[in-house]
Amino acid sequence: MMSIKKFQVTFDCAEPERLARFWCEVLGYVVPPPPEGFATWDDFKRSQPPEEQDAWFACVDPSGVGPRLYFQRVPEGKAAKNRVHLDVRVGTGLVGEERLAALEAECARLVPLGAVHVRTLYDGNDACIPMLDIEGNEFCID
Repeated sequence: MMSIKKFQVTFDCAEPERLARFWCEVLGYVVPPPPEGFATWDDFKRSQPPEEQDAWFACVDPSGVGPRLYFQRVPEGKAAKNRVHLDVRVGTGLVGEERLAALEAECARLVPLGAVHVRTLYDGNDACIPMLDIEGNEFCID
């Protein structure tokens, strides 16, 4: 049996490019080059029928290790809690106050980008900070 080597994470959203650029800032991802034959993404967008313009956007890990993130416009808004969410792993291997400080520093970096700090969970040893992205999708700083 062949194992799956690559996958992408897909977000349903209202504004694909805006949300993709937010996640580029969060994760250090980049916008890939435009499709072949186009000098810029704006050139590609102008080539599309009006109903397809701004319908999707993507970003990628520049090292090629992490999954591609794909953002697709959908007509309906977010109605309930996510069943799947991303954990932004900034405190791996840290414990106690050192872990909490690393997570709080990342939270402080993301709030000016439009993320919302929901709460800080800390039991004296382990910590996690649930947050919302710019469209209200849950994620955690872990």
